Amino acid sequence: MAHPISFLDVFAERPLAGNGLAVVDGADDLDERTMLAFAKETKLSETAFVQSPGAQGADYRNRIWDPHEELPFAGHPSLGTAVAVARWQGLTEASFVQETGAGLQPIEVRSEGARWRADMLQNEPEFGAEPDRDSVMGAVGLRASDGHPGLPPQIVSTGLPTLIAPVVEAEALARALPDYATIFEIVEPYGSIVIYLAWCDPERGTARARSFTRTPEMGEDAATGSAAAPLGAYLAERTGCERLVIRQGEEMGRPSVLEVEIADGRPRVGGGVIPVIDGTVELPR
Repeated sequence: MAHPISFLDVFAERPLAGNGLAVVDGADDLDERTMLAFAKETKLSETAFVQSPGAQGADYRNRIWDPHEELPFAGHPSLGTAVAVARWQGLTEASFVQETGAGLQPIEVRSEGARWRADMLQNEPEFGAEPDRDSVMGAVGLRASDGHPGLPPQIVSTGLPTLIAPVVEAEALARALPDYATIFEIVEPYGSIVIYLAWCDPERGTARARSFTRTPEMGEDAATGSAAAPLGAYLAERTGCERLVIRQGEEMGRPSVLEVEIADGRPRVGGGVIPVIDGTVELPR
């Protein structure tokens, strides 16, 4: 059966930047084996499948897959999917409530010409364990002294657990060299799929980040909305910073800009979304 499909760049200020995403519409008839196989086929960090909602109050269900498994929630697939749905419905501005494995997330989108803007209110933050700083820094090829002395590593979730790992100097980001086997050992017990290495300037409300996943196949992520919100919540809790602009993906040649604002205790994450390709795909039932 032919399914509409869109490829979009999320958290992007220009085409072929940000984090790439494929979105497949009308996916009620697809089984999990097919969705996983197609997620592997795209070779993107995530692929999203739009289905009819199952929860009251939701406009659609968003099934999000990386090349290994289904994820309960992710950031750039949520924003990109909302833009794809709006375009398929012929809308230039819309407010949706999406259903994911992490619950319901309100998302607002609007067209700004060739570029779209999308914003999502994520779940209230949950603050978890503080893994050993030396081990976390070592997993990304850094010295223990590169870890920020006043901002320890911590597991934070706004829908998907993330290991936040602040560094004391921005230049440490360029020196990072991930050991994926060690990253897996550290994050797996907490249900996290990334170490989010970040240099932060809370006074200016800015940060730079690199996101290292737990497998070499997935590697580094260009823009991680499910980690940007935990970082924003982490800094709000520890420093009082409630607005944050994060630059990510520059080391990969995929510059991304993620904006976080704390609204009534919940992080709102937004950024640019640029449609790149529209078409159809034949997928087996």
